[in-house]
Amino acid sequence: MKYTEEHEWLRPEGDLVVVGITAHAAEQLGDVVFVELPEPGPVEKGAEIVVIESVKAASDIVAPLDGEIVEINEALAETPGQINEAPLEAWFFKIRPADPAALEGFMDEAAYKALIG
Repeated sequence: MKYTEEHEWLRPEGDLVVVGITAHAAEQLGDVVFVELPEPGPVEKGAEIVVIESVKAASDIVAPLDGEIVEINEALAETPGQINEAPLEAWFFKIRPADPAALEGFMDEAAYKALIG
């Protein structure tokens, strides 16, 4: 697994990368009540593609990589609380990266734990 400074986790699965948010991010958000997921298709790194609303705040998730979103987790739209219950299982989307080597530029678990202190 890799991690972003925006508290996303990235899990390689074959030629795809599964994207979700970390337990730290889920705790900071509080109880998630709504998730707006992206449509499948091309996406550019840094584009705001997921909206999460919680009892505390609204937050955007940005695309961590250039590529193509090939699948979304439609179950999250119906039961957004999964993000709080099991953040490492409650993925948002699967992306086929334009450059698979770009994944190497993200933090490993030790670096992410150091980031969140």
